[in-house]
Amino acid sequence: MAIRNIRELGDDILRKKCREVKEMTPRLEELIHDMYDTMYEAQGVGLAAPQVGILKRIVVIDVDGTPYTMINPKILETRDEQSGSEGCLSVPGKAGIVKRPNYVKAEAWNEKMERYEVEGEGLLARAICHELDHLDGVMYVDLVEGDLYEVGAADDEDEE
Repeated sequence: MAIRNIRELGDDILRKKCREVKEMTPRLEELIHDMYDTMYEAQGVGLAAPQVGILKRIVVIDVDGTPYTMINPKILETRDEQSGSEGCLSVPGKAGIVKRPNYVKAEAWNEKMERYEVEGEGLLARAICHELDHLDGVMYVDLVEGDLYEVGAADDEDEE
């Protein structure tokens, strides 16, 4: 498998709507494996296919050691609300406050093209919403309340 380049804010592909997956192919299986490798290497909790330059409705998520491959995902139900810090591998070094549902129920297809449902609260609900937005060309920076702020390396510089 391989680590793929993550597209960054300003790349037109991140603003395009993705196409549905009709059938699993060896090429798509390789893409999914590469997406996991890329996400883990970048220390992310989710990655959508357009972030690696592919306009297919595929996301991978792993917030707690349970990986979810979501092909042609759709949100079925949301409840309650959470407001919290959110970042994105396509917007390195930045974060912002975003309101999301606190509970999400979604349907998707796995690598075997078997339908399944996933329910999540908190970070998993946030990750599902964030990654599914990518499939429609929406980025968290469009939803931020207030301004983006610096994260990461700048925080480390304060410690001596």
